[in-house]
Amino acid sequence: MRKRTDWAAFAMIAPAFVGLAALYLWPFLSTFVKSFSKVPVFGQAEFTGLANYEKLLSDADFWTALGNSAKYTAIVLLGIPLAIVFAALIQQVSRGRAIYRVLFFLPVVTLPVAVGMVWRFILNGDFGLLNYVLSLVGLPGEYWVADDRFAVYAFAVVGIWMGLGVNLIILGAGLQNIPVDLYEASALDGANRVRQFFSITLPLLSPSIFFVTILTTISALQMFDLVFIMLGSVNNTALSGSKTIVYLFYEAAFVQFKQGYAAAIAIVLLVIIMLVTALQFRLQKKWVVYD
Repeated sequence: MRKRTDWAAFAMIAPAFVGLAALYLWPFLSTFVKSFSKVPVFGQAEFTGLANYEKLLSDADFWTALGNSAKYTAIVLLGIPLAIVFAALIQQVSRGRAIYRVLFFLPVVTLPVAVGMVWRFILNGDFGLLNYVLSLVGLPGEYWVADDRFAVYAFAVVGIWMGLGVNLIILGAGLQNIPVDLYEASALDGANRVRQFFSITLPLLSPSIFFVTILTTISALQMFDLVFIMLGSVNNTALSGSKTIVYLFYEAAFVQFKQGYAAAIAIVLLVIIMLVTALQFRLQKKWVVYD
């Protein structure tokens, strides 16, 4: 009877296992093997050892793209304190709390393509809404998505706006789990709102903040669709200095058809994400409060 029960359990998890193997494990193994090969458009792959990785480490475009991804990630992470403030303010609202959360969450359920097109219009250097508003107060406009001095920062602002809704939901749930008795007791001891925020809210909200930080970091390092849509064209003058590492992967794999080189980029990005995530888990022991 126990053997039949075990086989029944295996049969139940088999579809999920097959799906994971087909959609995740096999693509990873295939990409890993290709990263050590030269893969032509037609014909058999040729094993080249570490040639793709050596070329990658000596490629100036790779380091530029990696720097842009790091800069984008760092700026987007600055949106987490903003989300904490908004979540705390919404928590104080007695009526319409759900409406505010829905309004902040709308960008999350909107297609990234639509978001990118709208923001490309807003940030257009010739007829964009932002430059028009700046002209009303006497400030000069810029080519925000056509100048590599500003493009990454423009992407980051839109990234913060898009991710604010998810962060608010997660942080809002964390705020609701904080006992009200702690605030009442601290108020009796003379603590004002600011002291309560730093002494009670932030420490007890730290697990949610840590979770949001992990999600934001991984999502930012994988950013592609927003950059692709906002740059708009290969003729964009900001393209060479505004590529992210995933955009570089797309360019190598689907424009230049260098599948082996693109696979090496994907593996390096995976290693970077794993190292950054491991570092975050190591550091969280010093500031995350679980009690």
